[in-house]
This record gives sequence, structure tokens and C-alpha cells, in this order.
Amino acid sequence: QVQLVESGGGLVQPGGSLRLSCAASGRSIVSIYAMKWYRQAPGKQREWVATSTNDGIANYADSVKGRFTISRDNAKNTVALQMNRLKPEDTAVYYCKANYDGGYWGQGTQVTVSS
Repeated sequence: QVQLVESGGGLVQPGGSLRLSCAASGRSIVSIYAMKWYRQAPGKQREWVATSTNDGIANYADSVKGRFTISRDNAKNTVALQMNRLKPEDTAVYYCKANYDGGYWGQGTQVTVSS
């Protein structure tokens, strides 16, 4: 099993930045091919945001490309999502997912972008 705990969410003004972290336990992320971030805004379906593979590939949804950066810290067994130039439409609960053994999800962290 893999346990995931997200942190780093909060309230930020438009144009600001936040850094989310996903701490994994139960398995090293080095052995997990894909670690992903998703988000779910109120009244909307959960949507994919970014993927980091253990061979160094990063992919992003068009809506966040150029503003968000996903990264891994293998020593700390964490995956981060650096979010810059935040917009109100980025407001959502952000979830971390490990693509391993059918998939494991964290509990989510709230990000609110508002003035």
C-alpha cells in the first residue's frame, strides 16, 4: 500500500504562488512510474493537472502549462507542485495520485485564489 498526504494549500491572491507537497509512505516513489496531481473545483469533475515519471518526464494540462511545475524529491519521498501566476480558476481541491497497483490517492488540499 501507498499512503499519500498533501500539504501546502491555502488562500492566495491572483498572480501569487503556492507550493504543494505530497508526502508518500509505504513505498519509494522511485519505484512508482507515474506520480500525478489532479484537482477538483466545486461542481466540476476531477481533472488531471500534471504527471511526473520516474524516468524524468513531466507533462501538464494546457490550462497550467508554463505556470505550474511538478518535481520529485526522491530522498524525501515527496512530489511537489509549484504553482505560479495563479488565477481564480485554479481554485480547487488538489489531489496527489500514485499510479501503482490500481492507484492511490491522497486526501486533498484546498487551494483558493481570490482577492
